[in-house]
Amino acid sequence: MPHLSHFHGRSPDLPAPEPVPPQSSLPHTLAHFGTYVLAEAAARARDIRAATAAPPGVPAAAPTHVPEAAPVPASDAVPAPSPAESAVAAPPAPALPSVPTAPGLPLPQLSAAPAPEVPRPSADLSRLLRGPSGLGTSGLRLTLREEPPACPAPSAEQGTPIPGLYHHPVPEPDPVRVAEVSRRIKSWALEEVSLYPDDWEEEFDGFLVGRYMVGCHPDAPSVDHLMLATRLMVAENAVDDCYCEDHGGSPIGLGDRLLLAHTALDPLHTTREYQQGWAESLHADAPRRAYRSAMEYFVAAASASQADRYRHDMARLHLGYLAEASWAQRDHVPEVWEYLAMRQFNNFRPCPTITDTVGGYELPADLHAQDAMQRVIALAGNATTIVNDLYSYTKELDAPGRHLNLPVVIAEQEGLSDQEAYLKSVEVHNDLMHDFEREAAALAADCPVPSVQRFLRGVAAWVDGNHHWHQTNTYRYSLPDFW
Repeated sequence: MPHLSHFHGRSPDLPAPEPVPPQSSLPHTLAHFGTYVLAEAAARARDIRAATAAPPGVPAAAPTHVPEAAPVPASDAVPAPSPAESAVAAPPAPALPSVPTAPGLPLPQLSAAPAPEVPRPSADLSRLLRGPSGLGTSGLRLTLREEPPACPAPSAEQGTPIPGLYHHPVPEPDPVRVAEVSRRIKSWALEEVSLYPDDWEEEFDGFLVGRYMVGCHPDAPSVDHLMLATRLMVAENAVDDCYCEDHGGSPIGLGDRLLLAHTALDPLHTTREYQQGWAESLHADAPRRAYRSAMEYFVAAASASQADRYRHDMARLHLGYLAEASWAQRDHVPEVWEYLAMRQFNNFRPCPTITDTVGGYELPADLHAQDAMQRVIALAGNATTIVNDLYSYTKELDAPGRHLNLPVVIAEQEGLSDQEAYLKSVEVHNDLMHDFEREAAALAADCPVPSVQRFLRGVAAWVDGNHHWHQTNTYRYSLPDFW
């Protein structure tokens, strides 16, 4: 804020200065990084070939108390990493290379010095910029679609997509990976963290979390990488169920419970006298046990920047939980824009934001923090969360009490029928999706850095996989009779 003395003594006849128009900080960041950061990004990915044709090895070893992972099925096998590739520290940055660019995308000006000669993209780079290919990767794209492609007629087991909802169909997730992730996550839930009692087993199985995470991360190099996301997803769901929703949740005292659970992700640093009491508290209930264990695995595989990014997004999530709890305690229905503001925090954002860790590479922190990237991630989280509102609508209507979702809020605040409010919510989702794809395509054109391109494809794949899981999980969801 300018010092007040700057405004004293100015003649009242002088017009107020025009505000400086906002400018993007992306060119400045790229200039600050220069060629070095691109070399660093390439080193993190263990060169372009490692990020495409030869996936990096499995994540760094988990804490010593964790049981050894089961062998990856033959169809999921990856080349064994060398000792150098398995090291925790990143390899030294290579000599500063010239920076290739994608066909048809301009190379941003990195500095005032003459730009290096730009070679024609190699076959490996072209493949990277196109995104992964094969089963389950059709959602990895950075081009806009004017109209959604025609959906194949779904079977009863696959569910029915919401009529009029803008989405991109994806292939069924790899069944071998799904089976292995499902086996491992259930073993972790039962044997490592004692997540649920016996009478919750059907609900756990019905969540189909293996299909969910395999479908959302089609470029994950291995099942070990997929398990990073799967444990975190299950832990987040346990906190939501046990603290907020179905299984003993309550808005009363939620802040206390969430704060203590958050310390399983963001550790307490205190005196030796009081450290032990906190450490013991991490085993006090299923949500904290799950958070602690899932985060230990994640930190062992992620960079410090990626881990801190995830903690930040989980703090956002918990803040959204608290806003919703406050409304529940007061029996308050917010304005539609207020509800959407809450949903920007209480949403799926922590899941797509770790897509690079699950993919075995890193989007540099300064590029992740750019306003344009943050807008893309926020729009993706908002759109996918409205998908949840729409598919879980009848499930929440059948539950005790009043559950706020976008159709309920629109009906209440705008005086619409349930059907009209639901159909308007579909339009809100579609607008968010179009904005997400438009902003992602613009960012891809402005910043043709390989890690940025791959990250944007990963977020798009997560958006598509999230819809596919909601549509096909007929154990949990069914559609209202509005058509």
